[in-house]
Amino acid sequence: MATNLALDNELIIEAQKVGQHKTKKEAVNTALKEYIKKRKQMEIIDLFGTIEFDEDYDYKKARKR
Repeated sequence: MATNLALDNELIIEAQKVGQHKTKKEAVNTALKEYIKKRKQMEIIDLFGTIEFDEDYDYKKARKR
């Protein structure tokens, strides 16, 4: 899919160098994937302390069913 975006060329070139990407497209796609991965990790981290655990739950017993 062709998309026209006004991107900072210096940032893309730096991303290419840092990531050793051969093309700008590869650098941008990798950056987007890493951004998404990081955001999903942050969502998981935000759940810490919000989930109550059952102290009596026996996960080994549950596997045998």
